[in-house]
Amino acid sequence: MKNKYSEQSIINEKIMYPKVRLIDVSGKQIGIYSSNEALNIALEKGLDLVVISDKSDPPVCKIIDYGKYKFTQEKKAKEAKKKQSHATLKEVKMRYKIEDHDYRVRLNQALRFLQTGDKVKITVVFRGREIQHINLAIELLKKIGEDLSHISQVQQTPTKDGKNMVMILSPQKK
Repeated sequence: MKNKYSEQSIINEKIMYPKVRLIDVSGKQIGIYSSNEALNIALEKGLDLVVISDKSDPPVCKIIDYGKYKFTQEKKAKEAKKKQSHATLKEVKMRYKIEDHDYRVRLNQALRFLQTGDKVKITVVFRGREIQHINLAIELLKKIGEDLSHISQVQQTPTKDGKNMVMILSPQKK
């Protein structure tokens, strides 16, 4: 009969070790028993015997209600997954000789991305011989960094990437 709990852990009759270190429900170490004796102790209490760590010698087993144990483990995993940040990288492109209105539009775009929690890659594109004006692109990227400093922090300083100049901003931690 397949046990509904045995996807990850070794429990009850599946434990095949000759000796195990037994821990009771409260977390106190009881001692070293044979697998059968430990299983009988767990069944007398109406609980399950679960291998907690098979790396030690002898393996560590605990007497617990496996249904509750599995539920709490899944709940912890869900909470950890919720807390993970899933920021995506959005890109804002412009030229180094951008007009004032266009600059404000790009700035507002970047601001919107940062407010939703995404990282922003600001790219200054060069065409042809414009590549010789790298200093103007660096000044523009620094200006954007200063204009957005109240909501973001510079994750990657301006760097040359082929025929582009790139800077990455990330939202500030709350």
